[in-house]
Amino acid sequence: MREIVLDTETTGLNPKNGDRIIEIACVELINHVPTGKHWHSYINPERSVSAEATAVHGISSEFLLDKPLFKDIVDDLLTFIGTTPLVIHNAEFDLGFINAELQRLEKILLFKEQTVDTLAMARKKFPGAPASLDALCKRFNIDLSARSYHGALLDAQLLADVYLELKGGRQVKFEIFQTETNNQSIDYEGNLINNETLALRYQKISRPARPFNPTTEEYEAHVLLIQKLKDAKWLLFKN
Repeated sequence: MREIVLDTETTGLNPKNGDRIIEIACVELINHVPTGKHWHSYINPERSVSAEATAVHGISSEFLLDKPLFKDIVDDLLTFIGTTPLVIHNAEFDLGFINAELQRLEKILLFKEQTVDTLAMARKKFPGAPASLDALCKRFNIDLSARSYHGALLDAQLLADVYLELKGGRQVKFEIFQTETNNQSIDYEGNLINNETLALRYQKISRPARPFNPTTEEYEAHVLLIQKLKDAKWLLFKN
């Protein structure tokens, strides 16, 4: 299954107040795993970037002066996305900005039903715990050393790792179809490749154990849940 992890950076917080997109990045996933393909562009917003926004992502108005306008990149963006589900952290924010840009150009808008919101996923999986991208990266021991500022491409790549963990971790199933050609196989994308290359490409990435202490709220919720489980099968083995 193909999915696209998407992230944006903007001039401010509210498209209804005239704020615009200044960077978009898309990272392709197949069966929840990054394929290495991505789409990325900076965008001239035709207005200034607020000082508060620059402090977050480090992108200045001057840097964007020679960048393409949204109307110049929109067709490439929509072609890359297609009808693929979009994985977004706080989807309402990014979708609001993208649809504001599409509406200006009288393009068909993206629908909320096309998105998977990892913020909602994280809040459901870890109720009461911090659910920002930074917090989730720390929870899953995902390296943040390259993230001095927010950036759409880096954040989309980090979110791809977070999404994989939220879906259960890097346990990818794939099939190799042997061909009549010696030492070659066809991967899930239909590419004929060398078996040694395939083994390296799909080898299971081992990670150290990820111990973390539950928050007080999580512990109390767990205790209440256990107290309600009167007919749980594992209680039969409790001494």
